[in-house]
Amino acid sequence: MSSTPETPRVVVIGAGIVGCSLADELTARGWTDITVLEQGPLPAPGGSTSHAPGLVFQTNASKTLTALARYTVEKFTSLDVDGVSCFHQVGGLELATTPERLAELHRRAGYAASWGVRGEIVSPARCKELWPMIDESLVLGGLHTPDDGLARALLASRAQMARASARGARFLDRHTVTGIEREDGRVTGVVTDRGTFPADHVVSAAGFWGPVIGRMAGVDVPLQPLAHQYARTGPLPELSGATAEASKPILRFQDRDLYFREHTDRIGIGSYAHRPLPVDPFAVLPYDEARARSMDMPSSYPFTEEDWAPSWADCRQLMPALRDAEIEAGFNGVFSFTPDGMPVLGESRLLRGFWLAEAVWVTHSAGVAKAVAEWMVDGRPSIDLHECDLTRFEEAQRSPSYVLERGAQQFVEVYDVIHPLQPMERPRPLRVSPFHARQQQLGAYFLEGGGWERPHWYEANAPLVDALGPLPARDAWSARHWSPVAAAEAKATREGVALYDMTPLRRLEVTGPGSLDFLDRMTSNNLRKKPGAVTYSLLLDASGGIRSDLTVARLAPDRFQVGANSPADLDWLLRHAPADVHVRDITSGTCCVGVWGPLARDLVQPLTPDDFSHEAFGYFRAKETYIGHVPVTAMRLSYVGELGWELYTTADLGLRLWDTLWEAGRELGVIAAGRSAFNSLRLEKGYRAWGVDMTDEHDPFEAGVGFAVRMDRDDFVGKAALAGKGEATRRLTPLLLDDPAAVVLGKEPVYVDGLPAGYVTSASYGYTLGRCVAYAWLPAGLPTGTGVHIEYVGEKVPATVADEPLFDPKMTRIRR
Repeated sequence: MSSTPETPRVVVIGAGIVGCSLADELTARGWTDITVLEQGPLPAPGGSTSHAPGLVFQTNASKTLTALARYTVEKFTSLDVDGVSCFHQVGGLELATTPERLAELHRRAGYAASWGVRGEIVSPARCKELWPMIDESLVLGGLHTPDDGLARALLASRAQMARASARGARFLDRHTVTGIEREDGRVTGVVTDRGTFPADHVVSAAGFWGPVIGRMAGVDVPLQPLAHQYARTGPLPELSGATAEASKPILRFQDRDLYFREHTDRIGIGSYAHRPLPVDPFAVLPYDEARARSMDMPSSYPFTEEDWAPSWADCRQLMPALRDAEIEAGFNGVFSFTPDGMPVLGESRLLRGFWLAEAVWVTHSAGVAKAVAEWMVDGRPSIDLHECDLTRFEEAQRSPSYVLERGAQQFVEVYDVIHPLQPMERPRPLRVSPFHARQQQLGAYFLEGGGWERPHWYEANAPLVDALGPLPARDAWSARHWSPVAAAEAKATREGVALYDMTPLRRLEVTGPGSLDFLDRMTSNNLRKKPGAVTYSLLLDASGGIRSDLTVARLAPDRFQVGANSPADLDWLLRHAPADVHVRDITSGTCCVGVWGPLARDLVQPLTPDDFSHEAFGYFRAKETYIGHVPVTAMRLSYVGELGWELYTTADLGLRLWDTLWEAGRELGVIAAGRSAFNSLRLEKGYRAWGVDMTDEHDPFEAGVGFAVRMDRDDFVGKAALAGKGEATRRLTPLLLDDPAAVVLGKEPVYVDGLPAGYVTSASYGYTLGRCVAYAWLPAGLPTGTGVHIEYVGEKVPATVADEPLFDPKMTRIRR
């Protein structure tokens, strides 16, 4: 088939469930010159799809993964092969046998309500009705999700192959990819052992072979395959006479890392309880060689009996009927893990036209295919994918040893109860600021983000807690990774002065003769200001969605320092930068101290030769100066709603900067404060956190950052789309919990008039206000004072819509 601009040539590598789904989604959008290459035989080529047990539980703490799973269920339910549906909607049941797991199931029921999945907590008796073989006496309750079920992955692959083929796609098996051709930074073709296929776009949907394909393309694929045990019993008397493939819900026994499904009169059991079994993707056997070695397929490794024994004992305890049963067959099936457990999706900047659709489980397969197809055809997916973006990992998180260690840990934690603040245990410390030694001396409690060690509070401030008076008691969950010291640090910031380590903030340097024009075109606010100006602005996509928020400091006519969020921001700017603009990440070579509080000027003014008065150094201004012996770039910004500055210097001078500020601040009672207080203070001011409160699913006006958009200036990315938007139907809405002792943490459903109407994004106790602050996406137009309820671990907590900013609405504390 000839290629035209409207029908670009696409080669998809891998005809598993993702590759077949993608071919279907692309051809449905009019891209019909699609070739899908597969090294094994079709329709069961021997990858993870060929052995997948097919359990689809839609509910996830990630809104994105839940959306991908919901579409997968919707699509597969609509497909059939010879009258057999590609999705068997038997429902799902998750069991709790400990109080901790029952509380987790209540949280999961909250996620389900937040993300639009039907689910309810049910009694032990109801669990027994749904699965009569379980020992009811062990069960404290369950989460029943009636729309979950079994994806028949091979059938779904066949159905989508047929639809895509009817539209012009072709599927070629027994084609082993041996190389990726490129020219001038773009992909041009795929080389196989049976010929070369020209291409304008190549998509790696190779599953656990993804790193192999990536190496051919010169593109890093941070993916680690691991083997996972799956066993099938012999026929069970309790299931005799069964004719349907399954009649009971798919079952999870997460307290023992187990799941179950019926196979007519047998039961299939999967276990994550065993030691991680990593697999080298470069050593996986080809299909025919695997068969010659008596393996069912390349992804099916021999069953390791010694790993199975503890799980089999747990199975027999939960289901007494299994005590007389035997395992008829078992294997160790290989599938993909990443350092954070999320898929790896998107187009490589280093090789344009080369796309990844990797580390995708059957649960999310059709949803991922739809999103990637939208991305390719329309230029953006219809849902936020920043958690899955291939650019999200820091350079320090891409080493093979890191990917192996974190991938193995993701396997271990598949069914663990994970707190939203829970840091990884290894490898740590990985990235530390120049102040790390001083922070350790002050008893910092470190959590981790992006590989950085981030102090959340300092035990040196514990004596300050006594002056606070009684604080509301916290439940065990909200008290985890929290300390009352955070309240003391917030109070000290509001009343005195505190030092905050802001080093993990991403810093980009943009230079060159075209830098002003470039940044002005790429961002939403007016940057045409004199050097010394700092501007809060947004990176928008063509549809007006918020890709990121930035602080842009113009330090010289052709030199800017940009405060950004993720590696994706750097990637986005580099994709669009013209030849006369240079963009580089300077984060690792620099550091930052936030000096904030009403005494901030008293601390810094004696240390600098420049005038730091309000008149001489106004809000949102920058100045290159000195603090003691240390050259700094000082920016008068405050993310906590208090007077102060961000002070930047090079990493080699960072410790000297900290010590200079610390020594000078002693007589003022300076403290070091952590991220826990920081988050509380920023929510009291209503400052948004990109990726949590707002993403590219949201536009600036509904997110409450429309002040950063200047529609009256020259064209910028996203302007046309914003001009065409109608009245917002949803708003990022501030809530105050009515009970001073109540706390929520984020992602909880919000009920209006008794019905789920939205969900919490960020939440933290506002120590200045004496109430927990929560921001939530809710229907637009809810008047101030409207009563709502937030569901926290099964309890409906009353809250009230509030005006923002909740603290210092006239901004008098910052501008003084």
